[in-house]
Amino acid sequence: MGFKTTVNWQSSPSEEGEFNRDHQIKFGTGQTIDASSAPEYKGNADKVNPEESLLAALSSCHMLTFLAIAHLKRLPVLSYVDNATADLGKNEAGKIAVVKMTLEPTVIFAEGVEVDQETLDKIHEKAHANCFIANSVACEVEIKTPQTAH
Repeated sequence: MGFKTTVNWQSSPSEEGEFNRDHQIKFGTGQTIDASSAPEYKGNADKVNPEESLLAALSSCHMLTFLAIAHLKRLPVLSYVDNATADLGKNEAGKIAVVKMTLEPTVIFAEGVEVDQETLDKIHEKAHANCFIANSVACEVEIKTPQTAH
């Protein structure tokens, strides 16, 4: 199984001595998003940057894996909201990298479904261990789980 994206950048006017960092990313599904570098790296704050894309991939993968596990355990989920963050810093080689990503998912289960904190934590641990993206990144990933929401 493989996946494909096309990144398209075209020269456009910019300040003297600089270059425009805006570009488009077309996914294999045909969807296209406008992207740039982060504002701290002379990019456009109105567009998605690579660091956010990486964080979104991790968060989305963790959620989908969590939902699959909950489904197999017959624990219906009504909603799942993750307020994830990523931190840049220097890695062990002294290079700037995403050194930590933190997921803070809030899960609401169907009415009448009781899930204790230990079970919720175990589902998150299993989701993390089986998330394709988590298994592909080198940085620390922390999962903060609030008390169980019903």
